[in-house]
Amino acid sequence: MISTLRKALPAPAKRTVRRALDAMAAASPRIFSANRWLANLYYFLFSRRFDREHLAVLKGRAAYHRALRSMDDTSPLLRRNVHRLEKGLIMQPRRNVFAEAFIQETVRCYNRAKARPGYSEEELRWATDVLDEYFSVVEDTPPIRKARKEYGWTGVGREPASNAEARTFKPYPLSDCPEADVSFAQLATLFLRRRSVRWYKQQSVPSDLIQQAINAAALAPSACNRQPYRFIVADDPDRATEIAECAGGTTGFAHQIPAIIVVVGDLSAYPKERDRHLIYIDASLASMQLMLAAETLGLSTCPINWPDVDWSERKLQGILGLPEYERVVMLVSIGYGDPASGIPYSQKKQNSLITQECAPE
Repeated sequence: MISTLRKALPAPAKRTVRRALDAMAAASPRIFSANRWLANLYYFLFSRRFDREHLAVLKGRAAYHRALRSMDDTSPLLRRNVHRLEKGLIMQPRRNVFAEAFIQETVRCYNRAKARPGYSEEELRWATDVLDEYFSVVEDTPPIRKARKEYGWTGVGREPASNAEARTFKPYPLSDCPEADVSFAQLATLFLRRRSVRWYKQQSVPSDLIQQAINAAALAPSACNRQPYRFIVADDPDRATEIAECAGGTTGFAHQIPAIIVVVGDLSAYPKERDRHLIYIDASLASMQLMLAAETLGLSTCPINWPDVDWSERKLQGILGLPEYERVVMLVSIGYGDPASGIPYSQKKQNSLITQECAPE
């Protein structure tokens, strides 16, 4: 109906309607941004642009609580709580009693994880070593005593099964970190070398190199170490093109992308709405490390913007079979860059435009 009317209108009428719509679009934010009530009214009556976000957050919360009952191969609750224990263990000065409010929840989650076949062995090792350390230093209170009993603490930590397991997965001194033989100048050169490359040699990308880059990406910081993201790799050129064409900004070069990575955030890692932005923060931190790592492996990359557009969201969700609580954060094309191809200069803002001093009062 709307498309028929659009075709029937003469060009001058179309321009008039367009100007009226543009004027309304410009006026609406001024009117409805006056307070929260009006803002909510606007997005209830006049715009459905946040519908998918609302649904994804609620679906994520529901999936989070389901996962508490039926343990998966990894647990955001266990990861978060073990990390909270680590922060308590490194506190200066360390308190004699801490984590009373969540230690029983942590131990029960740990015991369910241990009982689940196929649960991540490294995650369990980390949880075990941190819990051993916690129970070895914390003083008894009724909640801690109960958790200690449920954990089965005997006063002796886990014995390594082999020399390979002698390394512990618990907090350690900063002085134990490996030395980095990288100067600022070398790092700056890597930053300058990494460009958004859109044109590639028609050469397959070794999967082991992509996995190396993903391993490096996983070392990025993450809120409470939950790492609420995954990388979906399409290294078949036809499949990569199909995925790339879902994004609006790939017109003209999607057809020759040899491989692509879909960065997906998982809202089922959180029980509360307040954490809904963390998937974008954590996934972006990891993606930057992935792209820098790829550069050191001789691979070029291009982060591809993924705006919240209904048709593209639905299309890619269908291609990948994504549940509604997983949100695409970005796409990253990857391959051997064509040295003869051009890259945008992309002048970057100077410090004066992006830095503000927070002076004392």
